[in-house]
Amino acid sequence: MLSLAALLLGRPARAQDPIPAAVRANLKARLDAGSWPGLVVGVVDRSGNHYYTLGVTALGTGTPIKPSSEFEIGSISKVFTSLALADMVVRGQVSLDDPIQAYLPEGVKAPERDGKPITLRLLAGQRSGLPRMPGNFAPKDPSNPYADYDTTRMYAFLSGYALPRDPGAQYEYSNFGVGLLGTLLARKDGGSWEALVRRRVLEPLGMSTTMVQLTPDARARLALGHADGRPVANWDLDALAGAGALRSSAEDMARFVAAAMGLRRTPLDSAFRLSEAPQFDAGSPTMRIGLGWHILTRPGMQIVWHNGGTGGYRSFAGFDPKRQLGVVVLANSTVGVDDIGFHLIDSTMALVVPRVAITLPADSLERYTGRYQLGPGFVIAVTREGSQLSLQATGQPVFQLFASARDEFFLRGVDAQISFERDAEQKVVALVLHQGGGHQRAPRVP
Repeated sequence: MLSLAALLLGRPARAQDPIPAAVRANLKARLDAGSWPGLVVGVVDRSGNHYYTLGVTALGTGTPIKPSSEFEIGSISKVFTSLALADMVVRGQVSLDDPIQAYLPEGVKAPERDGKPITLRLLAGQRSGLPRMPGNFAPKDPSNPYADYDTTRMYAFLSGYALPRDPGAQYEYSNFGVGLLGTLLARKDGGSWEALVRRRVLEPLGMSTTMVQLTPDARARLALGHADGRPVANWDLDALAGAGALRSSAEDMARFVAAAMGLRRTPLDSAFRLSEAPQFDAGSPTMRIGLGWHILTRPGMQIVWHNGGTGGYRSFAGFDPKRQLGVVVLANSTVGVDDIGFHLIDSTMALVVPRVAITLPADSLERYTGRYQLGPGFVIAVTREGSQLSLQATGQPVFQLFASARDEFFLRGVDAQISFERDAEQKVVALVLHQGGGHQRAPRVP
């Protein structure tokens, strides 16, 4: 029977905890094992917004994470760029099939192939033929890699790039493509990308704690990003802002997801419906893509979603439009959170099992040190400093390795595990990298 309050509010009474005890226990165990300094989960449904927070805004401090804490949301920013595009389409200001050449400055040439142009739709649907990152991306400061990539470099790369296939032929996730889309829309709108998103998305949705440039109040609420258990610098994006520049809170992202599901009426209702409509397949029989949003088909449901990651943060936003159930997860670490979001929408999708580090004798760790050849020109170096093993792949940062058993290690900075193989004489001869469902063997080399 519905409660009187539920009848008055027009909302059904919730029969169960939106964030079950088993999920809370899993997250607490993972946090205690060092996955994240802090985490906030928001569940959005017809009964309202529900939050679960744990941990702190920075290691070594006692400041707790709150639903109002600010996080970098990384590539979820792409959904905001595409929603601004959808709003401009709804208002008749642009068309999805406009060639991007029409929005470029004089003297900048968009690549074509066999007479087929790149369009706004193809940029938003990750089918432009442009690469994930531009070939002239060479940051001066690796700790803030996007800060010096400006429109001069963007346009120079675009003008000189030869497409490897026809635009629209294949899904390929491209930070460059959506960053370009944001730049073009901002140019059409007559201002910066942040101004475009603020006017067309944030203000109509009442999202006051979502921004690029942090206000003093937002900076005071910022959860500091971490990688491999260490604090890291925040990222600033210039020309590629549309691909990942936003900071936000769980409270604001819950407002966004509620509007995306249609739980509350907003001026962007038509733009949301357009952005969530499937446009193309996305590299898998069960995955499609709209304008920005990815759409995963599951038994009895579809999950509309996007995730994000920067140098010290991970994020997830998704929902099932049929059941009007949405989830937001924000963390101040580079350890992934996608499994949490998917599980809370579809409980048949498994949570990551927390790993607990054990201590191996320091002298035994020396047996693992060495160089392991994963592929041509790609080597994984394992080193030891005292009782700590570390791993560094060619061109990548150093990550600490933590033992879970003899010959078995895991990384806290990424969702990956390492197994070491021994020969008959118990000499370590290879390692196996377990990541993303794959298993790659790397023989030890001199």
